[in-house]
Amino acid sequence: MVKKQTVVFDSGNELAAYAAKQINYHVMGYFPITPSTQVAEHLDALKADGEHNVALVPADGEHGAAGICYGASVGGGRVFNATSANGLLYALEQLPVQSGTRMPMVMNVACRTVSGPLSIKGDHSDIMYTLNTGWVILFAYTPQGVYDMNICALKIAEKLSLPVIVAYDGFFTSHQKRRAEVFAEDKDVLDFLGEYKPEHHALDPNKPLTFGSYMNEPDLINNKFQLHLAMEEARTVVPEVLNEYAALSGRSYNVVEGYNMEDAEAAIFVLGSSYDTAKQAVDELRKDGKKVGVFTSNVLRPWPKEDLYNMCKNVKAILVADRQDSYGAEGGNMTLELKATLQDYKANIDVVSRVYGLSGKDFYVEDAIAMFEQVLEIANSQKVESRFDYYGHYKGTEGYNPEQFFNPITKEESSPGLTSVELDPETGRYKVKGGLPKDATKMPKRWAPGHGACPGCGIPVNINHLLKGIEGNVVLLFHTGCGMVVTTAYPKSSFRVTYIHNLFQNGAATLSGVVEVFEEKQRRGEIPSGDDFTFVMVSGDGGLDIGMGPAIGAALRNHKMIIMEYDNGGYMNTGYQLSYTTPRGAKTSTSHVGPAQQGKLNFHKDTPMIMAATHIPYVATVSESQPADFIKKAAKAQKYAKEHGLAFIKALSACPLNWGDNPRYERNVIDAGVNSCYHPLFEIEQGVTTLTYNPEDRNKKISVEEFFKMMGRTKHLLKPENKEVLDAIQVEVDRRWERLKAMSENPVL
Repeated sequence: MVKKQTVVFDSGNELAAYAAKQINYHVMGYFPITPSTQVAEHLDALKADGEHNVALVPADGEHGAAGICYGASVGGGRVFNATSANGLLYALEQLPVQSGTRMPMVMNVACRTVSGPLSIKGDHSDIMYTLNTGWVILFAYTPQGVYDMNICALKIAEKLSLPVIVAYDGFFTSHQKRRAEVFAEDKDVLDFLGEYKPEHHALDPNKPLTFGSYMNEPDLINNKFQLHLAMEEARTVVPEVLNEYAALSGRSYNVVEGYNMEDAEAAIFVLGSSYDTAKQAVDELRKDGKKVGVFTSNVLRPWPKEDLYNMCKNVKAILVADRQDSYGAEGGNMTLELKATLQDYKANIDVVSRVYGLSGKDFYVEDAIAMFEQVLEIANSQKVESRFDYYGHYKGTEGYNPEQFFNPITKEESSPGLTSVELDPETGRYKVKGGLPKDATKMPKRWAPGHGACPGCGIPVNINHLLKGIEGNVVLLFHTGCGMVVTTAYPKSSFRVTYIHNLFQNGAATLSGVVEVFEEKQRRGEIPSGDDFTFVMVSGDGGLDIGMGPAIGAALRNHKMIIMEYDNGGYMNTGYQLSYTTPRGAKTSTSHVGPAQQGKLNFHKDTPMIMAATHIPYVATVSESQPADFIKKAAKAQKYAKEHGLAFIKALSACPLNWGDNPRYERNVIDAGVNSCYHPLFEIEQGVTTLTYNPEDRNKKISVEEFFKMMGRTKHLLKPENKEVLDAIQVEVDRRWERLKAMSENPVL
């Protein structure tokens, strides 16, 4: 009997979250990455309204999120995740762990281009990496399908004791709002799934078990054979569950779908949202009497080769449109798999491959018609001129020489003597002379005008302040984040010095490699001894959450470089999800405010103290509201990076768009952050702590409430019902401040 349903107008991501809410998973371990982040955002909003009890656990990265999910599933819970692109690849190591130990869970993949170069648009280059991980993989081509397959996926997972991926097109299916039907009662979903009673889990004191034992080759082959048998069983279980769901919902899904394939002479095989576009092209061409059809698969693992063969066995030619390339194989993964299928059945069908739509390049009906014309020509002539090609690429301009928009800054130009740093023999620490803001115009801007940062953004302000204190040649490395995205949109760059980008989790390691190769090449005489650089890694937007481990690694190795954190208190480049540096209680897109939840649950991370624990020679905090202090600390950081090892600097960096304040007054907001001691100014030089600004001495100290009321993201904390949260924040800020003062007063701390 079909259960009562309600019509909604939602995106694929929102419907994935709605299905998760109805299932009421025990745990969702997650990390924000475009375009899948909206799943966690919407699920968190539903939690703030009290609609479910899912424990949403923000991880330090996708690898950590996968570990959280594995732990929760080992504990016998129902577990959920969502990710995309490089986030999926970062978690990839954990996927065979989940399947190899037969732990069910559901993960949504909003498919996106894998970097590099960096692109956040949709294609299938990420999901194809999962084909060999032992996960069942469903592929939804509509938002309705995302909802339905999320419900089916959990039942499939628990029947097979295997994890299941629900994949769909990023920014097309993930963000496209469509009319969809959802069950009116959560109970109907839970009744369909049944109660989950795991046979094995880690939380039974009467049955202690070992999960993930070491296994030698005689036994491991049997483990993998059992995984193979489970996937073979999935060939029966998947269609059974889809049929059960059809009876419940009235919506039927087949493992393989086709459109006008009955008498088609030429066909296209395509995944995802392009299937609907290709169907429109079929209708257009059928009007002209051209016998074409299109087919797709709703399941990638187990590969439904018999269903696919039966769908296309009567055509003369097939064009496989792959939204990714298996480089060097002359076809994307779907081409290779379909060719192998037809070979198994000794089918006499010509198959050609066209790679299309990379990085979200739009696929129009006209494009589908052009592809159909190509495959029709092959079907009619039985001649294939090109079995593999890209569709939609263009020939570059011959002899193109990129324009250099800025003259390179010479070492002489970038060494105006704005500061000088000398060792104080009495203290064994450095003294800085100069660095006055009125002289700062002598230093040329390494970050040039023309970037795309929002009005009031603190990133360019802080980076330019930092670079005013650093003389000579500079090499910059930026983590992914707003600072990177707004400055390097191809083919232009806002930097007049060498700039490198790498992903959040690898920036510090990458710059470590640059530093080491410079020093080794100079030692070998391959770089003149007179050449020198200051190497600076710039992080922010949560980059020292996911990138904390490699940053600590670089610090422990004590490479001669500077790490600069612009702390804007969230993952701003993906739409302001909570970071570990976000203030407790702040409203973000993954820490909503509602009857059941009051913003972020945890206190903000104290990054300088974490870095100080590695015993690097220099740690400092800075503020744009104190420019002279900022420039002098930058100069001191350069001295330490040149002669002693790694230096770390942290700035509180404004983000008016997400902080909810007026861009005109950002310096006042930052100043309030300093005067409230939320962001105190100090330095730790050779292990000795010194307060460089004490608002109490100047009668400027204010409460955290005074700071928080200046920002929309924290104004709700001023309401009487949230007094307990605000008081707890004040207690923690005071505790850290008193501890810092005590350290500053102690000659060895």
